Amino acid sequence: MDLSSLPRLGIGISTEPGSAAAGGVDAVRLAVEHPGTIDFLEYGGDLARGLDEHVRRWAGTGRPTTYHFLDLNLAERGDADAVWTSLTRARADQIGAAWLCGDGGLWHFGPRARGHEILAPPILTPESADEMAEALGEAMARLGRPVLPENPPAVAYVGELHVLDYFARVVSRAQAGMLLDCAHLAIFQRTRGLPALSGLDGFPLERVIELHVAGGTPAEADGFAWVEDSHVPELLPETRVIVEWIVPRAPALRAIVFECEKNPVEACLPGFAWLRALWDARAEAQGKGA
Repeated sequence: MDLSSLPRLGIGISTEPGSAAAGGVDAVRLAVEHPGTIDFLEYGGDLARGLDEHVRRWAGTGRPTTYHFLDLNLAERGDADAVWTSLTRARADQIGAAWLCGDGGLWHFGPRARGHEILAPPILTPESADEMAEALGEAMARLGRPVLPENPPAVAYVGELHVLDYFARVVSRAQAGMLLDCAHLAIFQRTRGLPALSGLDGFPLERVIELHVAGGTPAEADGFAWVEDSHVPELLPETRVIVEWIVPRAPALRAIVFECEKNPVEACLPGFAWLRALWDARAEAQGKGA
C-alpha cells in the first residue's frame, strides 16, 4: 500500500471512549486554550463502545484524527472478518480518520465480547510474524486504507526474536507502515537487559509512519521487577533516548502521539513542548513544513 500520500499530521494526543468525560484531557479545550500544542486526536475504539461525544466533537471542528482499534487480533489470520471491517471502516469514516492502527497481538480469546481487552503480545517467532503479515494484509484489503501495526506492551515476552526484528519482518512482508511505540520498546529493552537503541540499526525506519510516546512506572512484587505501561507524563530515560534518536532519522514519519490523556493538562504540557521542539527541528532539517 502506498504510504507516500499519507498526510503529515504533527503532534497528537490519544483518547478512549469516555476518558474525557471521566476527567481526562479534553482535546478540543486543550487545542483552544493552548494553541500549537496538538494537531490531531487519536481515538482508541472498539465495536462495543463505538464513538463517544469527545471524538465526535473534535471531528466536528474539522481537525485530523486517526482510529486506534482495541478489538482486532492482528496476530491471527481471519480475525478481520466482514462484520468487523464493515463497522470499523464506517466508524473511521465518520471521524475522517487518516489511517487505522492497533497493537499487534491478541485483544481477545474466542469471539469478541464487550470489555474483553486482554492485549497479549505475539509470540516472537518468524512463523508468528508471517501470520501477522498475512492478517495485516487481510485487514488492509478489507478496510481499503493503511493499517499500522504497533509493538504492544508486555511484562514478559515469549520467542527468540527481538521485537524490532519481529515487526520488521511483519511490515516488510505486508508492505505496510509501522506505528512504533517508543515506551513499549523501552520496556522491552529493559526486560531483556538491552541498551535503549538495541535493534534499531537494522530496522526499516522508512516504514515508521507514527510514534507513540508515554510514561512508564517501575514496579516490583516478590522480587519480580517490571515497568507498568502507565501513561504518566514522566518518561523513562530509555524512552527519551529512543524518541530523540528516531525522530530525525525516520524519513516517512507523519505523526507523534503523546499518550497522557488521563493526567492533568498542566502535567502534560512540558512533554508536548519537548515533542513539538523535536518535530519542528526535524522539519527545519528537512527544509519543509511539518
